[in-house]
Amino acid sequence: MIKTKELNNFVTMNISIRKGLKDDLPQVLGLIKELAAYEKAPLEVAVTIAEMERDGFGENPVFRFFVAEDGEKIVGISLYYIKYSTWKGKCVFLEDIIVTESYRKHGIGKKLFDPVVKVAKAMNARRMEWQVLEWNEPAIKFYEKLDSHFDSEWVNCKLSGEQIQNYFK
Repeated sequence: MIKTKELNNFVTMNISIRKGLKDDLPQVLGLIKELAAYEKAPLEVAVTIAEMERDGFGENPVFRFFVAEDGEKIVGISLYYIKYSTWKGKCVFLEDIIVTESYRKHGIGKKLFDPVVKVAKAMNARRMEWQVLEWNEPAIKFYEKLDSHFDSEWVNCKLSGEQIQNYFK
């Protein structure tokens, strides 16, 4: 249980962390859209619930997630997947930690980070990775508190879906 003081009243949040379920996906997609708005890219969310069902709960799941709940309301997620490094072997990539705005700064991000570290530890992952936008000071401060290594050596590269489709034309 997390207790917080808000406007001179004590508000009690009963936050629990658990593995994500297929039924959680509508609320999860809502959090993803909230994050996109926060990152000033609200029109970039293209994923659908049907795609998330297939990709997270189909024959070959490509991602997993944990949720933070306050009662029946999902107030945060940590979404991760397994990747493979040619140098290191099995690694865990933490795609996102998202905590809805009104629940931030109460330790929920850490509560969502911890089970992903436990997954990485249990599978003997040689590395856990994530990215953070250079302007996202609250997230950077959070990761600094965890004594994270900030890598200035690597440059992120990507091809868009359209570029992939047109690559061999």
